[in-house]
Amino acid sequence: MTETSIGASSAVVAAPPATSRPAAFSGSFVPRLLTGLVILLSWEIVVRAVAPPYVAKPSTVVLAIPRVMTDPEFLRALGATLAAVTEGLAITIVAGTAIGLLMGRSAIVDRMIRVYINGFNALPMIIVLPLFSLWFGYSGAARIGTIIFAAIFAITMNVADGARSVPREFLEVARSFRSGRWRMLTDIVLPASMPYLLAGFRLAAGRALIGAVVAEFFLSIGGLGYYILYNSRAYHHNEAFVGVLLLAAFGVSFELLVNWCTRHFMPWYRRGA
Repeated sequence: MTETSIGASSAVVAAPPATSRPAAFSGSFVPRLLTGLVILLSWEIVVRAVAPPYVAKPSTVVLAIPRVMTDPEFLRALGATLAAVTEGLAITIVAGTAIGLLMGRSAIVDRMIRVYINGFNALPMIIVLPLFSLWFGYSGAARIGTIIFAAIFAITMNVADGARSVPREFLEVARSFRSGRWRMLTDIVLPASMPYLLAGFRLAAGRALIGAVVAEFFLSIGGLGYYILYNSRAYHHNEAFVGVLLLAAFGVSFELLVNWCTRHFMPWYRRGA
């Protein structure tokens, strides 16, 4: 009887305390949601109070979304921009990874081109637009060139750092098994550099979107950037802002895609983060 009472009292003591508020409020979703609602409400109130009627505000932007998303002109502009960004990123990943691996594993190549990589990376992309317009004309090729210029250095520098940080023990074990340089590069160096490549891709994707929009702004190339520019100059701010929100959504989608790939294909990377 006594042992039963002691066991019952121990079970009562060991029981976890009940929480007084839902678990969702202790996370980050609800604070982010509340912050977003406050920003939208403030935006709506300020625009209604002091801005002209044609200025975009959340209520009118939401009403414009179905109209814009079914507009054939908008869909053509969206398709042109996404196709250019996809093509530019594909070229950037291949070329940037190859150059980064050479820089990371060859001290001679690193000394030869690192200063130029750093210099071009610090150069604003808007400066090269006149050159690209002279070389490629006012065409989609100039937009592709701007996208590659904007994105390639992020991947190159990250892959170079990843290839340089491969543990020496891995390479020594590979040499002890008479593995060739190409085999070590593809089986050891490149997989070890994959987290750095994904980090570079995260930066490159955002810069590629910016490069595409900037090229469409200044070169008047058909695309989402030109669609936003045309509608803003025509005082169709709601339609223009739908394009801006879509660009932001693409940037967030790239971020979520990279995080998902990191968690599912490289669970060993930053496991405790």
